[in-house]
Amino acid sequence: MKAILLLFLSAVTALAQSQFDLKSPDGKVLLQLRSSPSNLVYEISRNGKTVIEPSRFSISLDGKPLTGALKFEAASGATQTYPTRGVHTIATNRWNGRTLSCDSFSLELRAFNDGVAFRYKIPAATQPRTPDESTQFTLPAESLVWRHGLGGHYEDVYKMSLVEQFAPGEWAAPPMTIQLPRGQGYAVITEAALANFSGMALQYETNRAFTLALGHKHPISYPFRLRYSNDIDRVSMPASIVGEIVSPWRVIIISSDLNGLVNSDLISNLSPPPDPKLFPDGLNTSWIKPGRAVWKYLDGGANTFDDMKRFSAWAGELGFEYNILEGFWSRWTNEQLKELADYSRRRGVGLWLWRHSKELRTPEAREEFFARLEKVGAVGAKIDFFDHEHKEIIDLYQALLEGAAKHHLMVNFHGANKPAGESRTFPNELNREAVRGMEASRLKERAAHNTTLPFTRFIAGPADYTPVHFGARRGDTTATHQIATAVVFTEPLLTYGAHPTNLLNSPALPLLKTIPATWDETRVLAPSSIGNLALYARRSGTTWYLAVLNGPTARKISIPLDFLPKKKLTITELREDSKLTEKKRKPARSLNLDLPAGGGYLARFSEK
Repeated sequence: MKAILLLFLSAVTALAQSQFDLKSPDGKVLLQLRSSPSNLVYEISRNGKTVIEPSRFSISLDGKPLTGALKFEAASGATQTYPTRGVHTIATNRWNGRTLSCDSFSLELRAFNDGVAFRYKIPAATQPRTPDESTQFTLPAESLVWRHGLGGHYEDVYKMSLVEQFAPGEWAAPPMTIQLPRGQGYAVITEAALANFSGMALQYETNRAFTLALGHKHPISYPFRLRYSNDIDRVSMPASIVGEIVSPWRVIIISSDLNGLVNSDLISNLSPPPDPKLFPDGLNTSWIKPGRAVWKYLDGGANTFDDMKRFSAWAGELGFEYNILEGFWSRWTNEQLKELADYSRRRGVGLWLWRHSKELRTPEAREEFFARLEKVGAVGAKIDFFDHEHKEIIDLYQALLEGAAKHHLMVNFHGANKPAGESRTFPNELNREAVRGMEASRLKERAAHNTTLPFTRFIAGPADYTPVHFGARRGDTTATHQIATAVVFTEPLLTYGAHPTNLLNSPALPLLKTIPATWDETRVLAPSSIGNLALYARRSGTTWYLAVLNGPTARKISIPLDFLPKKKLTITELREDSKLTEKKRKPARSLNLDLPAGGGYLARFSEK
């Protein structure tokens, strides 16, 4: 009788709880999900090693948890390639997927060779409804974590610690990078396809678990900016949505090494492709052109019409494509702006004009601004000061990108939140700041900062760091390190912080002038280490660049050069003596460097 009872209880348990497994196309990444009417738990592993320990999946609607017995729908999957920009030119999108559904919501799951993503959908209704979420991400013991705490609204300095050293309630802004224990690789937690929803951040609970928190719960680090919001009170209130509710994708990128993290296409793979009505040739639409820019803000110059002419002339002399003007341009007439745009265009230079987002909160204001830029001949808008990640601001980003596209204008967002794949859907977005960049004059420990960012913030997408400065802003880094950041940092609008005359007078000018804004191929080389050393080999056409950023400790390293063709090349080198050398020879099998603290190295290997 007892045996029959145990068999009956086991059968009841099996009916009440189901386990679903989803594997990546190569079979290495495994997502396991255990579902019951009142509970949903997932875990993730790679090659049998844990990446995310059992963690709850939790959503609510109008303050009530959504539950139900989930059932599998048909399996799905895709294998495709498409053009991309920045790290490399062709993205690969290959995944296996399943959807689980019940009456109240559905859950989409995807497993890629380099990670996992999931999102939920709630069927449409006519009345506004308010979703919320408290999904967990529980890390393995002894994981190392790099994060910043939303200071300055995505402009804080990353810190590294063991996950066990977090304090309950501590914040982490995505992307959060994790080095898994015992050499098991790396992971990054972030989001993709953020639209019609509030942005996410992570808050530490206890027992190595982080909880997803939507924008209304985030700490606001710049409260004085909130006077520009339409309604201050709404910043701390959950956002309501009309119609179908579709969350952004919750993304866990997984890789055995740093090269895999940097080359992951997961965020753009999960984001919608461009609308052909706005972008008839997608990423290659004719008026969207990545390039390099001069900028009068950090290194001297006058806020005058005549000096901006000089800046455009210097940009032309450097071979740069753009001149970015801050808000002082608004004092000038349309006739003056057109004169400057025409003058610049004759030198192969386009104008970008700055605007505060507070002035673009209505459709009428956006149309007037973008129409004016198009009329005077500007090519792009630099839009600044986005207070938070509440849905109203996420909606504003989308409206600005769409409005700019209708007038064939590119966009660079400043004072912004993390990128989440917007530059795939709206390829007119070239950069998004969301980084403690060269504007931060008090950041003296740049060596550690600059060797951390390539494997943390830049994993989410391009950042407008405005690199290269030869004055006090460079902190504890050398001039060679500074120039090498122009290669390591991914910025399709590569805006130099140094005054153009300081670039023109640099001994490295012949090399500096050739650095492109986008790359055909990127390889992160050993012994790169987060916060210590960044070694990048990047290819443009048939030309390779090797850039090294050293952290705060002097070191000797040996770099294999097996990425280079085995034939005679013109090798142009910039070492720590700031002297540029050029030789034509076959490359050695490896390169030995003796790097000072905060030092760097840069070389170009050309077949010409």
